[in-house]
Amino acid sequence: MKKIDFRFALPNLITLLGLCLGLNALKLAIQGNFEKSLIFLVLASIIDALDGRIARLLKGTSKFGAELDSLTDFVNFGVCPGVIIYFWTLQSQPIIGWTISLFFIVSCCLRLARFNISSELTSKDSWRSNFFTGVPSPAGAGIALMPMILSYSEFHFQFDKFLISSTFLIISSFLMISKIPTYAFKTLKLSKSAFVILALLFVIIFMMLFYKTFEALTIIIIVYLSTIPISFIHFLKLKKNKSKKNVNSDSLISDEII
Repeated sequence: MKKIDFRFALPNLITLLGLCLGLNALKLAIQGNFEKSLIFLVLASIIDALDGRIARLLKGTSKFGAELDSLTDFVNFGVCPGVIIYFWTLQSQPIIGWTISLFFIVSCCLRLARFNISSELTSKDSWRSNFFTGVPSPAGAGIALMPMILSYSEFHFQFDKFLISSTFLIISSFLMISKIPTYAFKTLKLSKSAFVILALLFVIIFMMLFYKTFEALTIIIIVYLSTIPISFIHFLKLKKNKSKKNVNSDSLISDEII
């Protein structure tokens, strides 16, 4: 019998743990325990952020792991948020509410399918690896769940749950399937001083998540939304600079031929 190296098994086991957390979040929402449901989804998103990095650290990446991670993302950040929000408020208007939930779930599926295809293509421009095409599914789920998160925070706002939740679901759907470049931070290199500052920020964020979970999540989502126009402008600037370099190199080649 062929044995599996543990360094390949461990990341997949972590991914499956994240899947279990997402499914438990769905179960809690069906039972009406929406606050705990959100916490389980937050834990699932943390697991999602770790499994791929652990796989690369252990040199345990595999095609199976990539496919499993993608399927888990679809369940945790597509199916679960769509169904949870439906049970939270959209079921008050079943036909319209369920249609909007389906629109979000299908958009997440399409976004992940496009990501799987694009990840198999090798780009000549290394700078492009710092950008996603559209908002990634975990961020899309966070944006979709924003009204629900806000309702459990101490930021007291009165709003129409159905209208605002529907709006955020639709906005998140379009952001996921759009071609807007968003930061991926895959090949980001930091100086030692920047790393120390970032590490301290992470400590503060996790402390806030522990003591003021929903307030911290609200701030994190707002900050992420503010990076979208910045990433778009940054992408266009890099693309323009790259085009200029290509034009200049072509000119030099032409001069050499002449």
